[in-house]
Amino acid sequence: MGEGANVQTFFGIPFDIGNDVPGLIAAVIVFALMFFLSRNLELKPNKKQNVIEWIVDFTNGIIKGVMPEREGQKFGLLIFTLFSFIFISNQLGLMLQISANNVTYVKSPTADVMTTMTLAFMVLVLAHFLGVKKLGFKNYFKNAYLSPVPFLLPISILEEFTNFLTLALRLYGNIYSGEVLLKLIYQFSNAYGIASFIPAIPLELIWQGFSVFIGSIQAYVFVTLTMVYISKKVEKE
Repeated sequence: MGEGANVQTFFGIPFDIGNDVPGLIAAVIVFALMFFLSRNLELKPNKKQNVIEWIVDFTNGIIKGVMPEREGQKFGLLIFTLFSFIFISNQLGLMLQISANNVTYVKSPTADVMTTMTLAFMVLVLAHFLGVKKLGFKNYFKNAYLSPVPFLLPISILEEFTNFLTLALRLYGNIYSGEVLLKLIYQFSNAYGIASFIPAIPLELIWQGFSVFIGSIQAYVFVTLTMVYISKKVEKE
């Protein structure tokens, strides 16, 4: 939407505050929410405990659908944290957006391509690391790039780049487009006074509801693909 940037340098490293602040806010919200839900756990779950247990069961179900239970247990915390952060990040811009001097400081972190590319890069680096750690470099390279036949090596290498791009851009595109449309509806509501304000209200409500659904689906898709990529690196074909 033609936004500017607020770049500050700390210890010689440039930081785009407009990108970093939303991610920090999302991380704080996730921590505070999980801290609140996990206090005073009981043998007979209360309402708060039911919520966090449902999230844990949901993310564990994603892992079980991709990887054998014994092997997948070690990834429970990773997928739980990743899903929680992405879900909250996807919804943040729907609840509140704050801008100043053409820079939006409160928005969905995942509406910025640098955030989604960072998440995708972390996932793929972790997948490679776990594959080498478990199989050793020689067996890992053979399993990841020379299987089922060695002449597919160029395609396998190209696939690494396409996996990275699709993982990042799918999430970014869906969340960014949702926020753009919300801004357009808001601009429309102010364009013609009461004549545009009234029809803009149901449009805003409908699109926000749809965006919540899309944000939830995209969080699910991202963590599912994360487990698929990790499984391909650590499981022998």
